[in-house]
Amino acid sequence: MSQTVLMEHTRQLLEESLPGDQDLDTKILLLLRAEYMRRLRHYRRIDRTLSQKYGLSCEEFLGREVVKKQGYIWEVEHDAMEWETAVDGIETMERKLKHLGELIGV
Repeated sequence: MSQTVLMEHTRQLLEESLPGDQDLDTKILLLLRAEYMRRLRHYRRIDRTLSQKYGLSCEEFLGREVVKKQGYIWEVEHDAMEWETAVDGIETMERKLKHLGELIGV
């Protein structure tokens, strides 16, 4: 595995970022985990909001061609794009969190 040299101020910030006696590698992985969790919450909030707005899951929304039936109005098209991004983001963040969990034993 390759090693990277951190600037002193970066190393110091990382040392101070999380309490405990973990090495810097583990602290970075924990910070990544926290960021992935934040993104996952964001994507789930979008998914939940749009599910409530349309009374459908994203899969049902796309399957029923709601965008087409609504005449391709911007709001519905925008919602569809945002929703697809959120669903993909949920899958990606869950996959990355699983991998990080395996690395740090969480």
